[in-house]
Amino acid sequence: MELMTEEQDWQFSLREVARRAGVSHNAPYNHFPEKNDLLGELAALGFDRLRDGMLSAIAGVDSIEQAFAISGRIYVRYGTRNPALYRLMFGPVLADSSVARAGGARARAVLEDIIVRGARLGVFGVSADDKKQVALTTLSAWSAVHGLTMLIVDNLVGQNLAKQDMVECLIRLQLDGLRA
Repeated sequence: MELMTEEQDWQFSLREVARRAGVSHNAPYNHFPEKNDLLGELAALGFDRLRDGMLSAIAGVDSIEQAFAISGRIYVRYGTRNPALYRLMFGPVLADSSVARAGGARARAVLEDIIVRGARLGVFGVSADDKKQVALTTLSAWSAVHGLTMLIVDNLVGQNLAKQDMVECLIRLQLDGLRA
């Protein structure tokens, strides 16, 4: 993780990982038969850190709308502060990694739980018992913050807009659409 953060890339070799860890050049292969196995574990760790960050930030927050907004802010902040890891987590390199996909599901579950709780409270206009509707709503909300995060990371937002303004506008629009 340290190597990827320093270089903002994951094109390093397992030999470089071994050198950094102070072990023989073959040692990483005892744990990761292929480099993608190591990358999958790094992505899963990234997803778990994202999940933990969202959970920690919303702990004790009573307002479901506030929890939704906070989780969106944390998501964008996490991705923009860790662009190489973020790209690895969501990029095509690990599309077939069950370890990375499981990590992504754990992070997505935080947002899904917020949406279900909001639906049960009557705050969000979603049926908490309709799994398809919950899944589509979660996907829509996740897609919006993911898209904004990628636009910021890739410096494609166009005008000189403050990141915080973009995030707050996106969250406001999402909440307007979610309200019952």
